[in-house]
Amino acid sequence: MRRPAFPTVAPAVVLVLVLSVTTTPRAATLAATVSVAGGEPVPQVIVHATPVSGKLPPTSPKASQMDQVDKEFVPFVQPVQLGASVRFPNKDNIRHHVYSFSPAKAFDLKLYSGTSAKPVVFDKPGPVALGCNIHDWMVGHIYVVESPWFAKTDKAGKAAIDLPPGEYFVKIWHPWMKADATPVRIKADADGEIRTAFRIELAPPPAIAQDKR
Repeated sequence: MRRPAFPTVAPAVVLVLVLSVTTTPRAATLAATVSVAGGEPVPQVIVHATPVSGKLPPTSPKASQMDQVDKEFVPFVQPVQLGASVRFPNKDNIRHHVYSFSPAKAFDLKLYSGTSAKPVVFDKPGPVALGCNIHDWMVGHIYVVESPWFAKTDKAGKAAIDLPPGEYFVKIWHPWMKADATPVRIKADADGEIRTAFRIELAPPPAIAQDKR
């Protein structure tokens, strides 16, 4: 008597996946506050941290933009990382002529409306003052930092930056500061919080400048 034929079943193959997990050092948080002597908070201050060793990780700077709205640069102050490209869209229904004579980046965007043809690449660190050749009261600022760890204070004068463990110099910048603030040295531990406060003195803003807070 013939045995019934059964389909041949291939032996089961079990795949065991071995996941390689790279552990990233947990970040610490730098909580910075900036105020004037009377205690009033200062918004739009650039806060940036640089390793004491001077060694910076390879990064790809994020593109940014500085808008022109109601005949003003918005925001009033914009931080970017070294090597970042910045566009200057004109959202007004008139033309603007954006320029800068600053040593960190001199450029000239002729009269245009809409978005300028090409972004501007900021390839030197430092402050860049912006103006419009048509509207003298239009003043804005771009601050180029070498470090990837930077932020801008809010209306409460506060800024937060996540930092890998290590030692850093923390510096600040604002276009109306009377003098450079002394850098603060900090040590960042994993999952910790470092609080630091700066007191600065501001010069009166230029008569034509309007702080977009």
